Amino acid sequence: MNIAVFPGSFDPVTLGHMDLIGRAAKIFDHVYVCAMVNSGKHPMFTKEQRFAMLRAAVEELPNVTAELWTGLLADYAKAKDAHYLIKGVRNGTDFDTELGMAQINRALEPTLDTVLLPARTEYLHVSSTMVREMVTYQRPLEPYVPAAAIQIMKGW
Repeated sequence: MNIAVFPGSFDPVTLGHMDLIGRAAKIFDHVYVCAMVNSGKHPMFTKEQRFAMLRAAVEELPNVTAELWTGLLADYAKAKDAHYLIKGVRNGTDFDTELGMAQINRALEPTLDTVLLPARTEYLHVSSTMVREMVTYQRPLEPYVPAAAIQIMKGW
């Protein structure tokens, strides 16, 4: 069974993330979408809120499971018997960053390969950072965030 992990902070999950998750779900038998806790970031949403939005967003995908993880990504992948990490790239800067991370993860877990999926043109401008600005200034989120995640946000 080909198992992949799609990690991220998902602060919040975006339509760009969902496009990549859906594409990965067509390639792999099972995809774990893992909301990671990054000690170097200061998220807008708590880890529980990020996980709730992510879980709601992927609920309709039968071979996708959302989880929350506070440790190293390589350890999570090993625990799930996953041999692939899925990362999205929007530009050369993303590629350079992800290439370095792929090398680190492979050093930690030699059976772990990173698959880079290019963002579709319509999502090149969408980022969690941009969405957080929309949230801060109470702008419409529908063009950027899955409807299920917006519904979760409205409950807070």
